[in-house]
Amino acid sequence: MATYNAIKYNVNYKGFAGALVPLFSTSFTSATGTVQITSGITSAFDEYLFIFNDIRPATDNRGLTFRGSTDGGSSYGIDTTTTVFRSAASEGGGNGVFNYNTDQDAAQSTGQIPLISEQANDSDQALCGLLRLYNPASTTFVKHFLCTGSQTESGGAGDDVSVLKMVGGYINTTSAINAVKFEMSQGNMEAGNIQMFGVN
Repeated sequence: MATYNAIKYNVNYKGFAGALVPLFSTSFTSATGTVQITSGITSAFDEYLFIFNDIRPATDNRGLTFRGSTDGGSSYGIDTTTTVFRSAASEGGGNGVFNYNTDQDAAQSTGQIPLISEQANDSDQALCGLLRLYNPASTTFVKHFLCTGSQTESGGAGDDVSVLKMVGGYINTTSAINAVKFEMSQGNMEAGNIQMFGVN
């Protein structure tokens, strides 16, 4: 019988036999300003999957952001455009919404690109999500990405809000993206785990 370690990264991907190849993982339990991944993003894979687990900001109502680099992380700030949707419902069962977050769109922005925003920092709350970066080594096309995340926003008076955030966009460069950086919109990450996989 196959062991868990032998099969845990095997997946059925896009209807074909495939695998997630682990390339990077970091965990933190104290204040961490940024997580930079400056190696492993190459032409070896047409897609890279980033998984965020139980990330909690040090300060209430902060969001997870990212940026791409074409020079191995020496500099960031490439024009990036996104569209952002948010679905939410409060613990009390009311205020269910699905809307387009125009205030969090990026329009050829060179700054932080919001992925999962306004995360509460109670001790039992954290954000989780997936970011897919497509064909980052291409020197022909811009670099598309999709992010889906689950989070808890502070609703006040103990009525917190469950949120599904969906972000789609592209890094507007035909140069190869070979590094990425994750950080909170302000302040530090207090706890969490970030992993990167190559998708076969």
